[in-house]
Amino acid sequence: MDEIREESKSNPVLIFKYSNRCSVSQLALDRLERKWSEEDTAGIKPYFLDLINFREISNRIAHQFEVEHESPQVIVIKDGRSVYDGSHFDIDYGDILQAAKAERIT
Repeated sequence: MDEIREESKSNPVLIFKYSNRCSVSQLALDRLERKWSEEDTAGIKPYFLDLINFREISNRIAHQFEVEHESPQVIVIKDGRSVYDGSHFDIDYGDILQAAKAERIT
């Protein structure tokens, strides 16, 4: 968690939480992967978390970044905090890009 928080201070981090036993998780991942473009997402570091095997880590993510646990779920971390979270079919590629690329408000 500390590494992700630190990394997000220089580049946005995307965490995709999913269950490999859930068809909705697979559909959400497929939708995101079809749209994912290296050109659009340059600088965004993606991490994938299998909730079945790493539920404790998922709970820590929810607690540390102050988001409610859901699955499937995308969380974008920027400047050490969550700037976007979406779950199920509300995971939106355009919203992810917008949150990741938005200028920091001070």
